Amino acid sequence: MKKLAFVLCISCSVFSVAQNIKPESLKKHISYLASDKLKGRGTSSAEELMAANYIAKQFKAAGLSNFNNSYLKGFTYKYNPNRHDTSSKDIKEQAANNVVGYLNNKAVFTIVIGAHYDHLGLGYDHNSKDANPEGKIHNGADDNASGTAGVIELANYFSNNKKTEPFNILFVCFSGEELGLLGSKKYCDNPDVDLNTVNYMINMDMIGRLNDSTKKVLIYGVGTSPVWVPLIDSLKSEFKIIKDSSGIGPSDQTSFYLKDIPVLHFFTGQHSDYHKPSDDIEKVNYKGESAVLDYIIATIEKTYHYPKLAFLKTRNPESSKAGFRVTMGVMPDYTYEGEGLHIEGVTDGKPANKAGVLKDDIVIRLGTTKVKNIQDYMKALSTFKKGDNSEVEVLRNGKNVVLPITF
Repeated sequence: MKKLAFVLCISCSVFSVAQNIKPESLKKHISYLASDKLKGRGTSSAEELMAANYIAKQFKAAGLSNFNNSYLKGFTYKYNPNRHDTSSKDIKEQAANNVVGYLNNKAVFTIVIGAHYDHLGLGYDHNSKDANPEGKIHNGADDNASGTAGVIELANYFSNNKKTEPFNILFVCFSGEELGLLGSKKYCDNPDVDLNTVNYMINMDMIGRLNDSTKKVLIYGVGTSPVWVPLIDSLKSEFKIIKDSSGIGPSDQTSFYLKDIPVLHFFTGQHSDYHKPSDDIEKVNYKGESAVLDYIIATIEKTYHYPKLAFLKTRNPESSKAGFRVTMGVMPDYTYEGEGLHIEGVTDGKPANKAGVLKDDIVIRLGTTKVKNIQDYMKALSTFKKGDNSEVEVLRNGKNVVLPITF
């Protein structure tokens, strides 16, 4: 999963939904997908193919049909391992697979439930947040074995719930998300169903680390249809739901939004293990993920009472417009609701770390810009270039601390 956009609005409700998804089933899938045996499921690796075959086996067991006699749908792409060097001669064509299963209810419209199953492999693709990542297994238990397990268990639920949904359901696990949404882009360019018949797309990325204290769940894409906000607000749940309107974000729902399809993207929050070798299975909240998936079921089943959802274009996140020539090397807490930018983590060797910024600091000023929210931070960051010297002011244990910083 890529760095996330910012939060726009909040709603809260207090009741829980019935358990349909079993935590032990999720643990079984995640324990395999995020095991050292699969070496981080790097795109196009032999171990990613092992993961693809595992997903295909689960789809078959759930009773899903396939297309062209295979659950694997291959695609090719060109990848530059030296992506910052456009003159590199190492650009090669690679092959990878999306995994697709279909629940055919002989309906007019189809919904898509998806998640990416690739991760960072052994840390050679320049996406790791570890100081010295190369050769280390990045298991990606939350990112995104959690979402992949969610797709598998939702396939089991909808295939075996003895109901006939008013939609067909297409279950897709995407490859290449970590390299730039490659699998979902390729799939939307060559889909197995007419995209004009797709009602909406549900995406899950990093849904395995629910905080039992705050119970925050972030839902992106609520502005992509006029139905989403009132529908979500009508649901009873134990969660504090944080809503973001944008259809464009750092995961595979973006590819479907760009085809004028309403989307929702579910996420339980950033954490200090993001894109690091420490994103391991023992840190997953299996009961929490089970509850999130039950909430997603309730969301989907609520749409049965609506006609085909209307699509709305949304304003793109400002982060996608800004040209960033530098980085501070911090991980923002995207669920933080106070004033300023709460720091979830600091990367060793980056400008913030060298300046003395610490985890749990709250950035309130960067340079001459007061930082009240993540939008202010992104605007401020976009004004700097490599080598610039400035100041970052943070709130630390109730005291203001001003630190010199060099980008």
